[in-house]
Amino acid sequence: MLASILLSLAASMISSIEQDIPRHVATTPVSRDEAWWKERHERCVATTRADNFDVAFLGDSITQGWEGGGAAAWKRDFAPLRSANFGFSGDRTEHALWRLDNGEIIGSKVRLVVIMLGTNNVGHGSSNPQQTVDGMRLIISKLLAGTKAKVLLVGILPRGRDANDRLRIAAAAANEGYKRIADSKRVFFLDTGYPFVRSDGTLIASLMPDLLHLSEGGYEIWAKALLPDIKKLLTGR
Repeated sequence: MLASILLSLAASMISSIEQDIPRHVATTPVSRDEAWWKERHERCVATTRADNFDVAFLGDSITQGWEGGGAAAWKRDFAPLRSANFGFSGDRTEHALWRLDNGEIIGSKVRLVVIMLGTNNVGHGSSNPQQTVDGMRLIISKLLAGTKAKVLLVGILPRGRDANDRLRIAAAAANEGYKRIADSKRVFFLDTGYPFVRSDGTLIASLMPDLLHLSEGGYEIWAKALLPDIKKLLTGR
């Protein structure tokens, strides 16, 4: 009975939130047709139902990459924290919204959700920076209403060869909006992009060989940037 009441309240809160956020491509939940994507979604739904994780990493290919180039860092730093990977290569905010609406993370006892998402919105030209921010606002609102977790919103990592790259500029603009979402109560913002850029603004190619995705060394750097804040939010100190 109590569970039904809580679910009803959560649904009411989400409905109210959706009315305040503009409806457009980045805020309209949509699934994808690829077989691997559907299979991964089903595995993530099963993970949610098993409910034996404390930290959920929600994102795109860079997050999914903890299972590839970042596997050693994940095993060392994040697996001991009972972490689960909800990263899907190519995902945009609208895809993550669909996944949340269809059995992933929501309703679990997760304590912290680490989100890094949005580069595919601005990178594929499907959304402008403000639309990307709107999509993130809706994602976080659903997580706050559907779980008791804190949220660590990680800024979109820098991309492109130099500071004048149009996608670097678009990602930075989205990050400015992301900062305003954080309330430092349940939602916290963390910019981890600095270690990947030289003082002249050029991207360090050894860490991002294709000027977007991380190498194994890139994941080592990223893990070191993320871990202190994740531990702090889990322990409260």
